[in-house]
Amino acid sequence: MHNLSKVPYPSTTLLDPGAETLLPVELDGSSGGNRATGNHPQIAARNDPEAIRAWLARYADTPTTFQSYRKEAERLLLWSVLQAGKPLSSLTHEDLLHYQEFLADPQPVERWIMPVRRKVPRADPRWRPFAGPLAPTSRRQAIIILNALFAWLVGAGYLAGNPLALSRRRARKAKPRIARYLDETLWSEVKLTIESLPRETPRDRAHHLRVRWLFSLLYLCGLRISEVAGNTMGGFFRRSGSDGGERWWLEITGKGHRTRLVPATGELMAELARYRQAHDLPSLPQTGEETPLLLPIHGRPEAMTRSAVHLIVKTVFSRTAERLRAAGPDRRFQADLLEQASAHWLRHTAGSRMADGQLDLRHVRDNLGHANLSTTSHYLHAEDDERHRETEERHRLDW
Repeated sequence: MHNLSKVPYPSTTLLDPGAETLLPVELDGSSGGNRATGNHPQIAARNDPEAIRAWLARYADTPTTFQSYRKEAERLLLWSVLQAGKPLSSLTHEDLLHYQEFLADPQPVERWIMPVRRKVPRADPRWRPFAGPLAPTSRRQAIIILNALFAWLVGAGYLAGNPLALSRRRARKAKPRIARYLDETLWSEVKLTIESLPRETPRDRAHHLRVRWLFSLLYLCGLRISEVAGNTMGGFFRRSGSDGGERWWLEITGKGHRTRLVPATGELMAELARYRQAHDLPSLPQTGEETPLLLPIHGRPEAMTRSAVHLIVKTVFSRTAERLRAAGPDRRFQADLLEQASAHWLRHTAGSRMADGQLDLRHVRDNLGHANLSTTSHYLHAEDDERHRETEERHRLDW
């Protein structure tokens, strides 16, 4: 019997430094059946947790990727020890097939699935590795990540072979595209939910303004959740255009640490002023200001986590879905669609609206940061001005 043999789980992850002591030596991978022998390893790892940490260290500068990869690696490590009864470095091709089946239905539920719907901290005794069975797309993503892990450990001379390399590569069938965006009707319903939020108390009013500002950012700027959580109001700045007029821009550091300029339209700046005034801040931010783009309702002005931002969006979608479902069976399809929606759907919605509004597709691309900007783009202010003008005229929220 070892420290992981029963719930609740330890408050530390198995991938934290020193946490490998939670594992008995026969399960820590120090003598795993797939360990490479007779070569010169390129990493100093003595066991599986140390080897996984060496792999994860490559992603330390990209928090979103790091967290996603660590989650999948620890899930497999826990399953290997608790379900398969062997170290990760002893897993075979057949074991990984069983693991893929397990992801679709993690059993026993009391060990693997959280008993509450909301996310809880790791130290909470209710914490479990899964919120529920993984959808097919999530299962595929998990295997892609784990394949990258195994391939790297082989290349590092830690493992002799990659047990996932034997998986059959299935030919991809063309599937109907799933429209992960909100049509005009659904988007109007979401806005109605936001504008119907209670405003009786100061906290209610602060919550309403935060939700309204968040959805303005996600829609008008097409931001990712990680970009909302990871950027500050100091990214707003004003610049003179080629026509002599001044325009506001928002500099965003996004995926892969790439930066892009997003037009800050008059509509967005009005929402920003409203939000800042509610927090007793000047209407307009200063360049370099450290105030997070999204603030807690009370307390210190610290950046919110991605999961907290995600929860706000999902709550609005869920409330809208409940209202639609109560309106009658003919709205059930729309309600079901909203229950599936995430913040990223708003990004797709923003892109679709820009394109439908006849924005130049190059401007849509640059607004959303879908492509690297050339080094000369810093000097093409005339092109930027046209992008700002088009975005201002053709992409509106109209609260």
